[in-house]
Amino acid sequence: MRSLIFCAATLVCLPGILCADDATRPNLIFIFADDWGYGDLSAMGNRSDVKTPHLDALSQQGVMFADAYITAPQCSPSRAGLMTGRYQQRFGFDTIPDGPLPLDQLTLAERLREVGYATGMVGKWHLEPNAVCLKWAKQHQPDGIQGNRVLVRRDLSMPYWPQSRGFDEFFQGELNPYWANFDLRGKSLNPTGETVHDDRFRVDVQTDAGLAFIRRNADKPFFLYLAHYAPHVPLEASERYLQRFPGEMPERRRTGLAMISAVDEGVGRIMKLLQDQGIADNTFVMFASDNGAPLGAHTGELMADILPVGKPGPAWDGSRNDPLRGEKGMVAEGGIRVPMIWSWPAKLPQGKIVREPVISLDMTASALAAAGVNVDSTSNLDGVDLVPWLSGIESQQPQRDLYWRFWNQGAVRGGDWKYILTGDGRELLFNIRDDKEEQRNLIHSRRGRAKFLRDKLESWTSELEPPGLPSAPLNVQEVGWYKYYFGERVTATISDVKSD
Repeated sequence: MRSLIFCAATLVCLPGILCADDATRPNLIFIFADDWGYGDLSAMGNRSDVKTPHLDALSQQGVMFADAYITAPQCSPSRAGLMTGRYQQRFGFDTIPDGPLPLDQLTLAERLREVGYATGMVGKWHLEPNAVCLKWAKQHQPDGIQGNRVLVRRDLSMPYWPQSRGFDEFFQGELNPYWANFDLRGKSLNPTGETVHDDRFRVDVQTDAGLAFIRRNADKPFFLYLAHYAPHVPLEASERYLQRFPGEMPERRRTGLAMISAVDEGVGRIMKLLQDQGIADNTFVMFASDNGAPLGAHTGELMADILPVGKPGPAWDGSRNDPLRGEKGMVAEGGIRVPMIWSWPAKLPQGKIVREPVISLDMTASALAAAGVNVDSTSNLDGVDLVPWLSGIESQQPQRDLYWRFWNQGAVRGGDWKYILTGDGRELLFNIRDDKEEQRNLIHSRRGRAKFLRDKLESWTSELEPPGLPSAPLNVQEVGWYKYYFGERVTATISDVKSD
């Protein structure tokens, strides 16, 4: 007889023991793009040049979120939030140099493996120590610091890699070479991993690896985290994708569109395999991006038409945030508002568009709840399970505010309102329902609302590590961004706030 634990009236299994309801627990797939902006989902209707037919079809068989957010306008912290289901600032991971993901933070994969899921990770991880993690290096590898960079030893880095954070199977890497314990034919490799070389277009390789994982695990509940490295720089695309976008346009845009198209085609291939395996109806698929598109306005002007395709760095990667203002690195809408689609035919409605604010933390909480893991107030999560509301079991959306702190910027969205505070005293207030483009700063006319939201933001930041509102001057990139997008007109001080 199998040993079982009952948790919140949900059947959950002991580690390593399959549950009696495996046939009904959904498979879980997170497809996470990199720097894919809000504008580049053709179902949204924001751009006429983008083509995402497979994601459009996914939205028609599921739910598309028009007001979906990520927890940071930068890749590593937003991925830390997704993998833990917690605001990453709670454990001191505000920005990339604050990495790696601390070993004492329980990951989504670890929670799912404990209840019998096969877990797989493909593509970009970026939660291990890297060359700019000086704080980590001072404690763990001081002899690796060379100037302001770190030469991280592999043996010290590997405890932070996917195979040590709850993933049974992995095909890790942004691009050739990859570190994997299975190959694209589905054959098992060294259980602890080995180097795999494949110099083909990276999006195709990563999709192929995701398909191989599904084939290997289609007869049991599985969780696949497929993190495509696209359309992030370095830009590249094979001719079969580039030729889909003829006509006059900047080559960076053409290449970015081709990379987006490749991810979209990968989504289509995954959905077809799920159908072929007979598991599509009970597979919970969630698509999102790790942050908005970088547009290069840190220089004081957009860089779209002048940079060659091979130009790396914090410059335009071909994606767009239309019609939103701002970009990657900002807590403006263009930096943190992203495309998001969920599909679970057995549970979720078809063709639903949600215009209430949600956040990537809800992906984690909803996946765990679907798998039978307790996500009540004791589960240490900041996201909420949205499935009961989306499916009509509950009539009201869970009510909560959403928060951000990044570099020298902070923000809170409460209902229709969003308040932004920068370390040099700039304050902006927008009614996002009426003005998602953040064109009308209402800080003077709605001072009571601003103070109310600032108090909420201050209370939230007091819970973080380190605690506190942004207080340092803007860095050189932030200065360029805020001047370009918002000008010099933000001068109200919170001490003037007296009434709404």
